Amino acid sequence: MYQFTEDCLTGIPEIDEQHERLFGLINDILELLHNEILDDKYHQLKQILDELKEYADIHFASEEAYMAAINDPELELQKKQHIIFREKISSMEFSDMDDLEGQQEILEELMCYLTRWLYHHILGSDIMIGKMPPMEEWREQTNPCAFTEKYLIGIPLIDGEHETLFDIIGRANDLVKTELLHDKYDEIVGILNELREYTKEHFRDEEEYMESIRYPGLQAQKTAHQIFESKLEDLDLEQIDENQQEYLEELMEFLFGWLSNHILKSDKLIAE
Repeated sequence: MYQFTEDCLTGIPEIDEQHERLFGLINDILELLHNEILDDKYHQLKQILDELKEYADIHFASEEAYMAAINDPELELQKKQHIIFREKISSMEFSDMDDLEGQQEILEELMCYLTRWLYHHILGSDIMIGKMPPMEEWREQTNPCAFTEKYLIGIPLIDGEHETLFDIIGRANDLVKTELLHDKYDEIVGILNELREYTKEHFRDEEEYMESIRYPGLQAQKTAHQIFESKLEDLDLEQIDENQQEYLEELMEFLFGWLSNHILKSDKLIAE
């Protein structure tokens, strides 16, 4: 069973209630998938697909309206992901649901897709709604990526590694502001590769420290770390090359927004 735990909360009641409903639908699919008494699952499967389409219509409309109201910089990316979700669920309606083996295959495919969506979209994107500082605010600051006292959690090893991450992101920010360099592709890729490698090292050290003190929030932290790493791995290099400046600005919003929020809302709890 998939539990709707605190690390899944966005802090926005309407959105959290709708996410909890998705958890319920995933558990319904899991139960139906392992139901050995029921041979023909056509009607149950059709009902689940209908409910998923209804969920998408209601939830995505609510989520996008909320993000538009607060001028959330991730709105356009969210809209694209929502379209992909709708298309995926709609495509399953044209599968062979009359065939008993086909029903099991559809249920298995649904489980794989929805659990990935749950951890990558809800915990990777939705959890950041309302928490991503817009670029306009950054441009007003002399050094927005400065590692200031407010980011210190009181654990020297982790604080030192956080400062290094801020330094890497700061160099990405400098690249955003560089006007003389027309083609920034190689520099962008170089920074991303460095960030990927150092992030893995930092997350490993942080998780080892949490294990050593038997930190109760370790699993939630591991999930957040895995999602962040997967986002870095899934970056489209072709898209980077075609829209370098726009991509850099969006990347900066995500990197600094995620890291600062994660330190202030999650890592601070480790020391406490």
